[in-house]
Amino acid sequence: MPLLFGTAEFNEKEHLTIGGCDTAVLAEKYGTPLFVYDVAHIRQRARGFKQTFNSLGVKNKVIYAGKAFCCIAMYKLLEEEGLGCDVVSAGEIYTAIKGGMSPDNIEFHGNNKTKEELVYAVEQGVGTIIIDNFYEIDLLSEILKGKDKKQKVMFRITPGVDAQTHDYILTGQVDSKFGFDVNSGKATEALEKILADEHLILQGAHCHIGSQIFSAEGFLAAVEKMMLILNEWKNQFDYTVNILNMGGGFGVKYTESDDPLEPEVFVKAIVNAVKAQCELLDYSFPEIWIEPGRSIIAEAGTTIYTIGSQKVIPDVRHYISVDGGMGDNIRPALYDAKYDGFLANRISTEKPEEVRIVGKYCESGDVLIKEIDLPPVEAGDLFAITSTGAYGYSMANNYNRNVKPAVVFVENGQDKLVIRRETYEDLIALDCE
Repeated sequence: MPLLFGTAEFNEKEHLTIGGCDTAVLAEKYGTPLFVYDVAHIRQRARGFKQTFNSLGVKNKVIYAGKAFCCIAMYKLLEEEGLGCDVVSAGEIYTAIKGGMSPDNIEFHGNNKTKEELVYAVEQGVGTIIIDNFYEIDLLSEILKGKDKKQKVMFRITPGVDAQTHDYILTGQVDSKFGFDVNSGKATEALEKILADEHLILQGAHCHIGSQIFSAEGFLAAVEKMMLILNEWKNQFDYTVNILNMGGGFGVKYTESDDPLEPEVFVKAIVNAVKAQCELLDYSFPEIWIEPGRSIIAEAGTTIYTIGSQKVIPDVRHYISVDGGMGDNIRPALYDAKYDGFLANRISTEKPEEVRIVGKYCESGDVLIKEIDLPPVEAGDLFAITSTGAYGYSMANNYNRNVKPAVVFVENGQDKLVIRRETYEDLIALDCE
């Protein structure tokens, strides 16, 4: 059976439906490749985090990591669900505000924020800036001094925790481009510098140990390490944080072999660990923030492709090409990400064989799924790849001068175009003769 998420199911025509919408009809209406987002599933995942915190009586903020996927419609949805957002560029700030997101609910991350971006964030009233390095302390302080303003900030710490994930998405260990290292004393030095600056209002500390994490153990280790650090600072500087931000990185299901925890399990584990450490250390219980992105949006997204050419090399490989590829999903080429897929326009009982799903881009590495068992397929068949909601469209590109796909939201039998397909005119819009 295909790996289905949320409201996805097959109808009487043997067509994949999502949110009550027939994907074959959507493909005809909007073309392919096409990103289809299950809004009900997004809401359910978001509420899984928020409601668990509330049920535990813990003051909290659930902050969606916009880098996973963002657009005006997505920010409107987040505002409806009462979530904040985490941005990493002025462009994301601009989009979030255009989407109706309250600036106070925006936090600004990044290891190399430019002066222009920080000026823009301050001018727009961004609620919290997560300071990442000493350069940024000085730069932000200078900007605030010039504008005679104060800014709420947190600072990012690398606690030295290995989250057991891919090297490219591992961020809590000592050797990382992000944050202030604890072991070298740089985090303590940063704390002193921020506390001494009258323009910076320090709210608390932040850490992020990595992405696609399937066990709560890494978070428990991070909580213990963070609380020990915070307690040392309480004793040394008489400083107690108002907020402890434990970041995100909660795992999702890409294939049958993945076995992620539900959002509720992660939240309860983090809250219980913080409570235990606070009681042990006689530390005031802080407000807890988390930053789920992938875990809210990934499984809600499905990409619909149209199958084109095939190539059979006897006793070697059977290639099946689709009309998208690394331009709309670079993750398999970038770090060997695994996905599952199936025919979306019919259910076949014919004997399957192992095939490779490849894209149309002029690269041998343009492989979406290395090995998958499929029944015989024909040109024009629709092929669905699941769990493409995170880092698919947000990392999309125009390689080979291909246009970026359209994105639709579906809910209760209604489809809504939220990002139109690019045109050839869009491709040359920035070209100068």
